[in-house]
Parts: sequence; structure tokens; C-alpha cells
Amino acid sequence: MTTENNATAIKGDMLKLAEEIIAGRRINRQDDLSIFLTCDLQELCEGADKIRAACVGDHVDLCAIINGRSGKCPENCKFCAQSAHNHTDCQPHPFLPTEEFVAAAKLHEKEGVHRFSIVTAGRSLSGEEFDAAIEAYNAMSKESNIELCASMGFLNEEQLHRLHEAGVTSYHHNIETSKRNFPNICTTHTYDMKIETLKLVKAEGMCACSGGIIGMGETWEDRLDMAVSLAELGIDSIPLNALMPIPGTPLEHLPSLSEADILRTVAFFRYINPEANIRLGAGRALLTNDGETAFRAGASATITGNMLTTVACATIRSDRSMLQGMGRDVTPPYQTTALNDMSATDAEDTEVQKQEEAEA
Repeated sequence: MTTENNATAIKGDMLKLAEEIIAGRRINRQDDLSIFLTCDLQELCEGADKIRAACVGDHVDLCAIINGRSGKCPENCKFCAQSAHNHTDCQPHPFLPTEEFVAAAKLHEKEGVHRFSIVTAGRSLSGEEFDAAIEAYNAMSKESNIELCASMGFLNEEQLHRLHEAGVTSYHHNIETSKRNFPNICTTHTYDMKIETLKLVKAEGMCACSGGIIGMGETWEDRLDMAVSLAELGIDSIPLNALMPIPGTPLEHLPSLSEADILRTVAFFRYINPEANIRLGAGRALLTNDGETAFRAGASATITGNMLTTVACATIRSDRSMLQGMGRDVTPPYQTTALNDMSATDAEDTEVQKQEEAEA
């Protein structure tokens, strides 16, 4: 990322820049990105929404997660309630039984959620617990139509392939922040390890889901760098979380971000990643109407329902109601397919009835 005088200039008209991006321009490290930090916020958000509409459309992707294995994580991520290095009220539990995952997947399918993910604490899932995860995904694939995702830490090529074969279409692995800032957040694994895992996900042909958390003491330049890094990786879904400080973690005393800062971040992530799903995560309580303003600033997806370790103020039904009121499409693909199949069947029945009447 460049912010010096010899950088490629980005002119101050953000609506014009939005039109250039819609026409095919892509922002990169050679561009002077400082304009995103000084431009008019309303104009920036308006431009981001135009890019969202043109490059992603009005469909909003809803995902839900279940805490498949909780607590006792050996990694020392400073933001996390589940780290064994922190002192929180997290309630640990081992990997859940298959029937709990199947029941949760069916419930979320009934509620109209698009995709469902098992998320596990720890450096990685392995051995008998990983085999149990494969069993659970096979069962969910057979007994539900919801899209399946996973978030299980550092997996190898073989493990990702097994998940893919079991029906998982998307793998989540946050880079969390910029490469420069990463050691300030975690020292038990590296930023480069995360990048290598994401490259394996892309090589497997799965949807790569990766984003991070803002409000952890990083600079604006760190946020811009994270946005560019994700674009360089070709990430398909980018979850953006605003830190909700958890008592007992090293970041517990950090102040909450302002709505304006969150919206500016969401908006420039859309400019830099025009075709990705910019997904709202934790911190929606800091936004007007649980995030409505962000959906008008470039966001095109959200985590819905109950979060892992922070309380969600929005329910699945209220999310769907809000988004439908904005004119967004929240129909899951599996419902669209079912409706199309029903329409085709009705058309065939009508044609048969016409032929029978003609013969009579």
C-alpha cells in the first residue's frame, strides 16, 4: 500500500471512482489510498452502495454459526474469550454430537438462513474430533439443503478436501488485521500461516471466507492494508467485526468504535473488494438499526442469529424483515430452486391437462 507522492493518484470524486470500479478498475497497493480516509463519508458510502448494487446485486447472504468446540484454545489472541491465556467466563465443551449439528442446521434452514457453519476453538481440529466433524457434515448434507461452511483453524490440504467431499462449500479463516499489526494481537501463530491456509482453501476450489476485527488499536493504514491483502488473495467473503471488548481479555478496556468509523471501513472495503461479499459480524449493536446503515454503505451479507461469544441484538427474523424492507433479496438459493421445481411441475401438469382436454 502506498500513500506517498509518487503513488498512483485517486481523484477526490468518490462517485466517479465508484463508476470506474464498476467499469472494471481495481484498486491496488500502487494507488494512493489516503483519499479513503479524508473524503466525505456520505459520498463514500453512496459510492460503495452503487458498487455493491452493480457488482454483487441486491441479494443478501445470511449465515449462522454454532460453537462446535468451546474454550481451552492454546492460541493467545488478545481479543478472544476462548483463549486459555485469557480469563473470561467462557464455558468450555468438547466437540458436540452429530445430532445437535443436524438439528441446528434444520432449524436455520427453516428460518431461511443461507448457510450454516461449525466453528471450533483451538489451533486446529484433528484426530477423532475431525472424523466426527466429517460425520456431522455428511449427515447435514443428507438431511438438509442449507449451504455448509466450516471454521476449524489450520487445516491441511487433505483435511480441506475431506470437508469439501462431505458437503462443505466455504471455509472461514480470518487474517484478523494487517501483517504489520498481527504480532500485536497474537504471537502463537503467524500471519503468513493464515495466508498459506487460505491459499489451500482457494486451491481446493472452496469459497474462501476471511476478514478481521477493527477497533483493536490498529491504525487506519492497517485497515487499508488488510482490505488490499484480501483483494490480492481473491477472498470471496469478508467478515468485518467491530471489537466488542470482552472482560478478561487484554483488550477489555479499549473504547468502542464510532458508527462513522465503522461505516468508513465497510465502504472502502467495498471499493477495494468490489465483487466480494462484505459480511457484517460482531459489533452491529454499534450501528443504527442493527446495521441498516452499513447495508447502505457496501455491506452485502451478515452473520445472523446468536454469535459465538458476544450477544447478538438482532434475530434471524428481524434481520430478514429489515433487509426485505430495504428492498433486498434474502431468499436462500435452496428455496429458489424448490420454487423453480414447483413451477416447472405445475407447468407440466397444466400442459398434460390441456392435452387431455383436447383429446376429449
